[in-house]
Amino acid sequence: MNLRMRLKSVVMLLAASLLTANAQESGKPELHITLEKAIELAVSDNPTMKVAEKEIELKEVAKKEAWQNLLPTASIDGTVTYNIKVAEMKTSMGSFKMGQDDSNTWNGALKVSLPIYAPAVYKTMSLTKSDLELAVEKSRGSKIDLVNQVTKAYYQLMLAQDSYDVLNENFKLAEVNFNIVNAKFQQGKVSEYDKISAEVQKNSAWPSVVSGKNAVEIAKLQLKVLMGITADVELVIDDNLKNYEGEMANAANEEIDLANNSTLKQLDLQSELLSRQRSILKTAFHPTLALVGSYQYQSMSNTNWNIGRYDWSNASSIVLSLSIPLFKASNFTSLKSNKIQIAQLAETRTNTERMLNMQAQSYLDNMAASAEQIESNKTAVELAEKGLEISQKRYDVGKGTILELTNSQVSLTNTKLTYNNSIYDYLVAKSDLNKVLGKE
Repeated sequence: MNLRMRLKSVVMLLAASLLTANAQESGKPELHITLEKAIELAVSDNPTMKVAEKEIELKEVAKKEAWQNLLPTASIDGTVTYNIKVAEMKTSMGSFKMGQDDSNTWNGALKVSLPIYAPAVYKTMSLTKSDLELAVEKSRGSKIDLVNQVTKAYYQLMLAQDSYDVLNENFKLAEVNFNIVNAKFQQGKVSEYDKISAEVQKNSAWPSVVSGKNAVEIAKLQLKVLMGITADVELVIDDNLKNYEGEMANAANEEIDLANNSTLKQLDLQSELLSRQRSILKTAFHPTLALVGSYQYQSMSNTNWNIGRYDWSNASSIVLSLSIPLFKASNFTSLKSNKIQIAQLAETRTNTERMLNMQAQSYLDNMAASAEQIESNKTAVELAEKGLEISQKRYDVGKGTILELTNSQVSLTNTKLTYNNSIYDYLVAKSDLNKVLGKE
């Protein structure tokens, strides 16, 4: 095993032991997750999804309420009237009072009403069905958006961890190099400049490690929020960006198909709702027919409050009520407003579809660009590793300079970070594309 491989093995062991020690010291329960598990937890526990589910339940209740308007309604009404001075009717044949002064009248009635022809109710039933479909689609759109956020947060955490590993490896390597150079300086084999340069390289690498570790914690916190879990749980993902390199070969196979896009589907359902609302508005010009039955029990002109000795009479009736609207100016205005809203929504949909096509194409372009870069970035990492190995050997035999060694180390770190970023950019673009295409 050559020197580079030995150093790399030592660095990886140190990084793993450092992460394990941090988890043990924190005392937090660990939760090992994959992307699929993260999405599953987020969908089941996220408050946004629970609100969307309650909205669907609300629309289902509204749908039931709409057809219940066709059921008969019954009510019991009762009145007690104290007549201080009753009305007096005067005619050419004389005058007479319609009751007795200083008396009370009791009246109770049972009324049952049944709509026979109610076009507004029929149209409202179809409207609530479309409203329920819109609520379901909004819930699906919320789920797709949440999945997109969780997926990108998961990739962000992977990028942060992989970057931290690269930066930590760079620091450990700089520390090893410094120890070697310092030992040579103590033996008088290298100049003080070499020692100072190696020490500067080591010290300048440490702040990046601290920043990288902080980035990991921030990425974990963001993912925890989306998953709906508490901060006292330590997230652990046994995954890295390199595992997704094979997916990048399929970048050219993606096609733009907005048939399942949630935004467009919601706009279509909103357009359907407006059309059904127009049908409801038109029912204002239609007649309505209802059957009303009533039964009354009453006692009049009572001069005392002894209810048990009143004389009671009853009456009953069945009324067939027909109402034919003739003219109401606001009905025409409402129809005009509805027509404008439908045209406005159609323009919005056209513009939205155009923008979504542009977004989808840009995501495809980003995926293709990242796929093209990955091979060159992978080759660059291999060359940088070989360059570092050569510079270390040259420096060991006294033919190389500390500047060559430092530059080769920096070059290796940068190429590894670039390699990770190219995979991350591809995965994020793919996630955004899936959101636009409406893939769950």
